[in-house]
Amino acid sequence: MSVLALKPRLFGLQAAPFRPAEGWRMLLRSGLCGGAGSSERPEGGVRLRFGPSPTGFLHLGGLRTALYNYIFAKKHGGTFILRIEDTDQSRLVPGAAESIEDALEWAGIPPDESPHRGGSYGPYKQSERLDLYLKATETLVMRNAAYYCFCSPQRLEMLKKEALRMRQTPKYDNRCRHLSQTQIEEQLAQGCSHVVRFRLEEDAAPFEDLVYGLNRLDPASVEGDPVILKADGFPTYHLANVVDDHHMKISHVLRGTEWLTSTAKHLLMYKAFGWDPPAFAHLPLLLNKDGSKLSKRQGDLFIQNFSRNGVLPEALLDIVTNCGSGFSGNRPGRILEELVGEFDVSKITTHSALLDLDKLPEFNRFFQTWSNGSVSPTELNNELRVLQAQFTSTKYNDMMKFLRLALSGKQQGPSVAEMMLALGPKEVCQRLQHAVIH
Repeated sequence: MSVLALKPRLFGLQAAPFRPAEGWRMLLRSGLCGGAGSSERPEGGVRLRFGPSPTGFLHLGGLRTALYNYIFAKKHGGTFILRIEDTDQSRLVPGAAESIEDALEWAGIPPDESPHRGGSYGPYKQSERLDLYLKATETLVMRNAAYYCFCSPQRLEMLKKEALRMRQTPKYDNRCRHLSQTQIEEQLAQGCSHVVRFRLEEDAAPFEDLVYGLNRLDPASVEGDPVILKADGFPTYHLANVVDDHHMKISHVLRGTEWLTSTAKHLLMYKAFGWDPPAFAHLPLLLNKDGSKLSKRQGDLFIQNFSRNGVLPEALLDIVTNCGSGFSGNRPGRILEELVGEFDVSKITTHSALLDLDKLPEFNRFFQTWSNGSVSPTELNNELRVLQAQFTSTKYNDMMKFLRLALSGKQQGPSVAEMMLALGPKEVCQRLQHAVIH
C-alpha cells in the first residue's frame, strides 16, 4: 500500500481544529482519528433540558444526567437548557441553584439557556412560572381531566395505614373524583384547603422509550389519581415538567430510569392538553462498584468536593461515561469532543453502570499529563501504537512513514515522536492539516 493511500484512512475527510490547552491528546485522538468534527449532524430543532432540584448541591449522578443531555444536544447541533425545579419550597438549600450552574460551567458543559444566561423560553426557575401552571390546571379542570380534592391529610394517612395493614400498596381511593359540582362549589366557598388531582385514564397506550423499548404501563391500575397542584399553589413534578417541556419546546427528555414508570401518566397529561410529547430516553442507574446506589449522603460525591480535591473536570466526565454505555466503545482518555462524536443513544443499554471511583486518580493523572504537556518520546510512541491498532488494515510502519513525510517532507530522519515533541502540538497540527488538504 502506498503512503498517499493512507491519507483518507488516517485523517478522515477533515481535520479537527487545534485547541492548545488540549495539547497532544487532541492532536492524536481528534486530529488523526477524525474526532467529533467528522460526525454527521442533522438539522437543528433538538432541545434538551437538565432539571435539578436545588435541595442540595450537584451530585455525581446529577452530573452524569446533565452530561448525557449536553452530549445529545451537541451531537445534533441542538440546545442544552438548565431549568431549576424548585417547586418543593420546604426543602430548598440557599445557594444551591447558583452552585449547580457553577458546577456545570466548571465541568465544561455550560447550558445555552439558564437562569443566569437567560433565553427566549424563560423564566428558567419553576417558582417563577406559577401563573403558567395555574392556567394549565384550570384548563384540565375545565376539560374534566382534573378535579379538586378536599381530602384532609388525616384521611390520606388513614388510607395509607389501612392499606399497609392489609398488605396492599397505599394509593388514593379517588373519592373526590365523584363530587358533584354543587359539593365542589360549597367547599370552595367555605375556603376549604384543597389540591388538584389529574384523572388517570384506564388502558393507557403503550409508548416507545429510546432505551427501554416498548413499555406497557397502566398507572390507573396501580395508583390513585396523582396530585398535580398542591395546596400552596405550587405544582408537583408531574404537572410542572409536562407544562414546561411543552412551552420550552423540549424535543427529547433524557432522565433517570426512576422516572420510567411515571412516563405513562405524563403521556396521558400530554393527551389531555392536546400536545405532542417529546421523545423519552431513560438512563440506567449509576451505581457504586459494589452495586449499591449512589447516595447524596455520600458527601464526597458532590462535584464541589471533586473540584476542591484537584480532580480535573475532563477526568470526571471521562470516568462517568467510561463505566456506562451509549458510545461506540469504552476506553479511558476521551475528551468532550470525542464523547460528542462517539455518542449514539441507540447504544445505551438497560444495564446499570458501575462506577469505580478507585480508578479516578488514574484518570486524573492521565489528563494532568496531557494538560501539562509532559509527554518523555516513549509515551508518545506508545500512544501512536494504540492509535494504529484502530486501523486494522494499516501497518504501523506505513502509518509512521506517512507521518514522517507529512511532518518533515523527508522519508528519513529523527523518530516521528521526537519530531512531534520538537515541533510542538500547534505546528504538528498545522502540518498534518496541510497534508490532508494537499
